[in-house]
Amino acid sequence: MMCGIAGWVSFDEEVINRKNIVVAMGKRLRNRGPDSWGTWFSTHCGFAQTRLIVIDPEGGEQPMIKELGERKCVIIYNGELYNTEEIRDELRSLGYKFNGHSDTEVLLTAYIEWGSDCVHKLNGIYAFAVWDDYENELFLSRDRIGVKPLFYTYKNGSLIFGSEIKAILAHPYAQAEVDEEGLAEIFVMGPTRTPGIGIFRDIYELKPGHSLTFNKGGIKIERYWSLVSKNHEDDLKTTMEKIRFLLDDASKRQLVSDVPLCSLLSGGLDSTAVSAFANEKLKRLGSKLITYSVDYIGNDKYFKPNQFQPNSDSDLVEAVSKEIDTDHNYVYVDNEELADALLPALYARDLPGMADVDSSLYLFLREVKKDVKVALSGEGADEVFGGYPWFRNKDAVESGTFPWIRMVEKRMNLLSQDVVKKIRPTEYLNDRYNEALREVPKLSGEDKTSSRMREIFYLNQTRFLSMLLDRMDRMSMASGLEVRVPFLDHRIVEYVWNIPWDMKNLHNREKGLLREALKGYIPDIVVERKKSPYPKTHNPVFKEKVKSWLQRIIDDPSSPILQLINKKEVQNLIDTDAKDYDPAWFSQLMGGPQLYAYLIQVNEWLLKYKIRIL
Repeated sequence: MMCGIAGWVSFDEEVINRKNIVVAMGKRLRNRGPDSWGTWFSTHCGFAQTRLIVIDPEGGEQPMIKELGERKCVIIYNGELYNTEEIRDELRSLGYKFNGHSDTEVLLTAYIEWGSDCVHKLNGIYAFAVWDDYENELFLSRDRIGVKPLFYTYKNGSLIFGSEIKAILAHPYAQAEVDEEGLAEIFVMGPTRTPGIGIFRDIYELKPGHSLTFNKGGIKIERYWSLVSKNHEDDLKTTMEKIRFLLDDASKRQLVSDVPLCSLLSGGLDSTAVSAFANEKLKRLGSKLITYSVDYIGNDKYFKPNQFQPNSDSDLVEAVSKEIDTDHNYVYVDNEELADALLPALYARDLPGMADVDSSLYLFLREVKKDVKVALSGEGADEVFGGYPWFRNKDAVESGTFPWIRMVEKRMNLLSQDVVKKIRPTEYLNDRYNEALREVPKLSGEDKTSSRMREIFYLNQTRFLSMLLDRMDRMSMASGLEVRVPFLDHRIVEYVWNIPWDMKNLHNREKGLLREALKGYIPDIVVERKKSPYPKTHNPVFKEKVKSWLQRIIDDPSSPILQLINKKEVQNLIDTDAKDYDPAWFSQLMGGPQLYAYLIQVNEWLLKYKIRIL
C-alpha cells in the first residue's frame, strides 16, 4: 500500500469548510500513488491519500473507516506490513472480522484494539495517520528505521502533515523559508540531514521509531523504539545461523504482493543475497525472480577504479544472474539525460540531494516501473554490517566527526563570508556530531575500541542511512514504484547491533561476518568480491554538461544562488575542473562533477520553491 498521505487537523477551525486546501496537498503527492485517490473530512480533520495498489485492490481503498460501537476511526497509510497474517489471526481470536485481505484494514483494527501500542506489533515499513473521531484525536506514527517518510508543521493551532514536504507547502499556513539552521544543513551536513529537521523553517520530520498524538491538549511525541545495547551471547556459528535465518525470512516475507515484483541486482554481496533467498521461494511457487541492474553509456570505456569504487558491477552481474537463475534486465543511463534528470530528482526529494547519484536512480527505477510495481533492494547492509571504507580506516574512525563529511573548510570558501558567519560551519558540525554521540546506547564494561565502533555504527545507522532511505523512497515513489529493504527488518538491525566489532570484522574484511554467513548460499565470486558502491558515471559527457550549466548560472545575475556564494571562488572551481574535490568530498561517490551538480540543484531549489532566506 505504497502511497502518499497528507492531512490537516485544527480544533480552532472547521477544516471541512476548506476542503480545497487538503485536496491541493494531496495532489502534490500523486506520483506516490498513481492508481487511486481519496479524501475524508470531519469538522476538524481532513485527510488526503494517493494509492499505489500492491495488495487487495478492492478491499484496501483509503481513507479507510472502521466503526465499533460509538467509536469511529479513519486511517491513511503509506507502507507495507510483513506480518499482516499473524496480526490478523490475533485480532480474529479477539473477535474481530475483516472485509478484505489488505494490511490497511489490519493496521486500523490493530489501532482500535491496542491504541498507540499497536506499533509494537508491527513488522514493516510505514507512516500512517489515524483520526479517532470518538476521542477527537490524531495519531501519527513512523516505522522503526525510517524507511517511509513523514513531515509535519504546527502553525496557527493547526497540525499539518504529509509524506513529503511539498504537500505541507501546499497549505497556506506553511511558508518556504530557510534560516541559518536550514542553510547549515544544506552546506555543511548536506546532502545528509539531521534527524527531525525538515530544512524549511518550522517544518519537522517525525523521527524514525516515534509517534505523535495531537488533541485539544496539544502535541505529544513519544519514542516507541530504540536500539538497546547488551552483551552478545552467541558464538560465531550460532550468530551466522541466526543472520542467515533472519535475512532469509525477511527476504521471503517481503515478497508479499498482488502485483509483479523484482529485485535490484548489482552483483554485490547484499543484492545477491536478497535476490537468492527471494528466488528460492519463487521457484518453489513455480516462477522465477526478475532482476534489474543499472550502468551508464560509455562506462565500459571510461571507468577507472579508485579507493572508493574498486570495480564495476557490469563485470559480475551477468555471471551472478546466471548462477542464481534470474530473469535479468539491463538498464543503461544516457549521460545527457542523467544531467537533465537532476531537476526531477530535486523535486522528488524537495531538497538538493546526491546529485547524479539521485538522478541515475530516478531514471533507473522509472524504467523498472514499466514492468513491475515492487522491487527488493540490498540497501542498509553496509550500515548494519560495516561495509563502508571508513569502518576500517583508523584516521576516519578517530577523526572526531562524521567520517563521510569531508573538506568542510575548503567548501566554505565557495560561500559568501556573510553566509559562513551565519551558519558557523565548524561549530554547527561539532554540535550535530556531539548531539549524535549523546544518543548512543552505551554498554557498560565495553573496551575503548568496541565502544568507539559502536558509536561509528550508530552514526551510520541514524545519520548516513537516513539520506539513502530518503533517496530510495523519493526516487522510487516519483515513478510510483515501491522498494523494500529486507536488511532493515528491525529484527536484523536489533540482533546485529550487539554483535561485537571483532566478529563483524571477521577476517578483517568489510562485512566479513555477513560474507562468511552467506558462503554456500550465494556464488563464491560474490562472497570474494571487494565492496563497491552504487555505480556512478565516469563518462566525461556528464561532467562537461553540468560544468557548463553551472557556468550559465553564475553568469546570470538573476540566479538566486548568487546571494549565497563567493562568485570568484565558484568561478575558480569551474576553471580548475574541480579537481581538488576528487575523488570524494562527501560519501564515496560525490567528487568534482557532483559538486557542480549539487550547486546546480541548490540554485534550482531556491528558484523552484521560491525560497525566502531569513
